[in-house]
Amino acid sequence: MQLQVMNSPFNQEQVELLNRLLPTLTETQKVWLNGYLSATQSFSAITEAPSQELLVRKTISKEVTILYGSQTGNAQRIAENAAKKLEEKGFQVAVSSMSDFKPNQLKKVKNLLIAVSTHGEGDPPDNALTFHEFVNGRRAPKLDDLHFSVLSLGDSSYEFFCQTGKDFDERLEELGGKRLYPRVDCDLDYDEPATEWLEGVIASLSEAGEAAIVAPAEQSVAGESVYSRKNPFKAEVLENLNLNGRGSNKETCHLELSLEGSGLTFEPGDSLGVYPENDPALVDLILEEIEWEPEEKVTVNKQGDVLSLKEALSSHLEITVLTKSLLEQAVQLSSNENLRELVSQGKEEKLKAYRQGRDLLDLIRDFGQWGESAQEFVSTLRKMPARLYSIASSLSANPDEVHLTIGTVRYNTYGRERNGVCSILCAERLQPGDTLPIYIQSNQNFKLPSNPDTPIIMVGPGTGVAPFRSFMQEREEAGIQGKSWMFFGDQHFVTDFLYQTEWQKWLKSGVLSKMDVAFSRDTDEKVYVQNRMLEHSGELFNWLQEGAAVYICGDEKNMAHDVHETLIGIIQKEGSMSHEEAVSYLSNMQKEKRYQRDVY
Repeated sequence: MQLQVMNSPFNQEQVELLNRLLPTLTETQKVWLNGYLSATQSFSAITEAPSQELLVRKTISKEVTILYGSQTGNAQRIAENAAKKLEEKGFQVAVSSMSDFKPNQLKKVKNLLIAVSTHGEGDPPDNALTFHEFVNGRRAPKLDDLHFSVLSLGDSSYEFFCQTGKDFDERLEELGGKRLYPRVDCDLDYDEPATEWLEGVIASLSEAGEAAIVAPAEQSVAGESVYSRKNPFKAEVLENLNLNGRGSNKETCHLELSLEGSGLTFEPGDSLGVYPENDPALVDLILEEIEWEPEEKVTVNKQGDVLSLKEALSSHLEITVLTKSLLEQAVQLSSNENLRELVSQGKEEKLKAYRQGRDLLDLIRDFGQWGESAQEFVSTLRKMPARLYSIASSLSANPDEVHLTIGTVRYNTYGRERNGVCSILCAERLQPGDTLPIYIQSNQNFKLPSNPDTPIIMVGPGTGVAPFRSFMQEREEAGIQGKSWMFFGDQHFVTDFLYQTEWQKWLKSGVLSKMDVAFSRDTDEKVYVQNRMLEHSGELFNWLQEGAAVYICGDEKNMAHDVHETLIGIIQKEGSMSHEEAVSYLSNMQKEKRYQRDVY
């Protein structure tokens, strides 16, 4: 919008200056400028009527509390980076997981920053559950003296995008809190919006209102690797094996990658981020449907990187998932009335059903291309997200290597064969000697006990076995012989017992104390890991009473949910407790970090 002389109090020269300046300002700079002008105006008239905004800014405490709720570690890393930047600006900062924060201390907090992800269908991550329940419950205090800001992480392909962050933001306002800076909702590519949020928060917290220039979230220090999520390491493929036997309905890749020269380190329980490439066949089909040339140049990010259209679709942009945001942007650039009808108000359920199981090719075939140029078209697509996989090896046991266990995804829907982006790359196109862009994703929410004598119970059917292979390798290397119990399940014993010889070796050597398996297709009645747990409910509860830590890895919607309910049932039965007491028992285990989940 251009400022006009006729409807403003400025002269022609001032208008020209403002019209050159305003379009160049970031949102953070606009917020700062607005606050600065308000404060200046209030200060000039302070003898008549002191500005409430000025008084608020002048009384803001230098103490800041940062709470994070994180399932995979992203929100935790952002919170810790924010703490470091605020401390450099002279603030006194306390940073904590929501599960470690005592809710009754909330009333004493003056400045609160929240970084939280959304898990599953709009749910808080495990370590945010108790705090989320407290804040939204009747015991939550009035927070009239609180200043807060929320950074919300999510995935726009899910219906309840960033819902947990929205919950906190709305509830803290209801309790009387005042926003230091507006909530920022981040999609999978969160680095830039997270940095802008932190800049805005620091500008609001600073007495002089000076907007700080904040370095990106991932900065290396002496002794750390220069490789990160924003600067991935190209790891050479050393080995790529199919773990399933002949005749199996499944294909599971065991991938071994070299970390030599990277400086990357990890611990058991961490994950590996992989940036894959899209299926060339799908890219070619999309290019056949649109009118632009494959070699036409397009800009793919804010940094101004230029690629050919084909290269952008192959290696940079997501083409296998339809987000609500994509369709809303596409309809603005399309003349197709059917698409406009699909995205219109009141058709939310129909839009949700359409998005499920379809990809970019379906959208183009159903409604035609959109945009007047290839640049407009690609600008509606989001950056391809990295795929996170639980690491299946110990660094101490396999120096300069990292191993993955990846289940191949193939299915048919809407008359077409569909493939998992990364899993099919590994299964069909990746050979020893090739490279993959990777980074380490630390996960402090899924770690072996600090006391090696603590008994551990591991539940990991299918590819959920991956982190427990890492656990066993680590314990074997360290000579730990503490009690350990593994529950593994899959379809068939003969073809699907992943890493069978390794588990048998650990049982024989005593590194693994006990193992129970469930192969669901080998018997008339399907048997799963939770059935094996019930068969040993008395012994399992005794382990819990001895202080055992329980770990679950795998599918959240089905397996992890069923195992969770099974644990509650076992605790209720064997501990002679009510259902509420059993739920509280498991919740306390979670607070003590004796119940940890790596679920997807």
